Amino acid sequence: MLGERTVASRHPPPYGDRVHQPSPPFNALAARRLREGLGMAHGHVAYGLRAQYGLFVTPDTVVAWERGRLLPSEQELTALAGVLWCAPAELISAASTLREHRMARGLAPEELARRIGVAAPAYQRMEDEGSWRGTERQTAALAEVLGLGPRALITATGGDEALAELLRNAATTHRWQAYVKPAVKMLPLPRQTLERVLQQLHTDYHARMAATSSWGASGGTGNEGRAYLDDIAGHFWAAVGA
Repeated sequence: MLGERTVASRHPPPYGDRVHQPSPPFNALAARRLREGLGMAHGHVAYGLRAQYGLFVTPDTVVAWERGRLLPSEQELTALAGVLWCAPAELISAASTLREHRMARGLAPEELARRIGVAAPAYQRMEDEGSWRGTERQTAALAEVLGLGPRALITATGGDEALAELLRNAATTHRWQAYVKPAVKMLPLPRQTLERVLQQLHTDYHARMAATSSWGASGGTGNEGRAYLDDIAGHFWAAVGA
């Protein structure tokens, strides 16, 4: 069956050479349920992939997809969604990257780039590298087109670690206010919300450190404060309500 995947990969995606891209997180159970709901056998799916999309996939490969032994490529997943009369999002178990969210919306890279006002080659480089470098306007358009909330947007654009670092600095410094402006630039959230949450993180962290200091004589080590910082992003999103 590995050989079968090789045969299918001889037909490159129509949007450039992406054969080395990692396969999307495939929802094998959903694929099986959709196929069975349509009353289709594996052979019917394989025939549809070949007749409608020119993909030479055998019934055994379809079986392997549904059993989790093989993963469809981006092109195969998009075509499979067409054969099963569903949106690509229904075959993706948990979209997290920019590429996966784009696929879930059934958009080609060029189409998404056009809709958010980015040159197609520049967009493709950012997607491949997992590092978004668009302007604020382009970022807002990206979130709108892909239907991303603030948390999903930060993760999809590779900003999780940068956000965590900003939050750690805001919590531990004496002037959390200095981090409001960078947070506004990074996050599509109201300034008032960010001010409230950054102040809350700052207060909560220092309250833990103060409590640790008061326990010093009985062996306090500051572990509570460090644990708080380790999950600073989780505390932030909980306070935001996302």
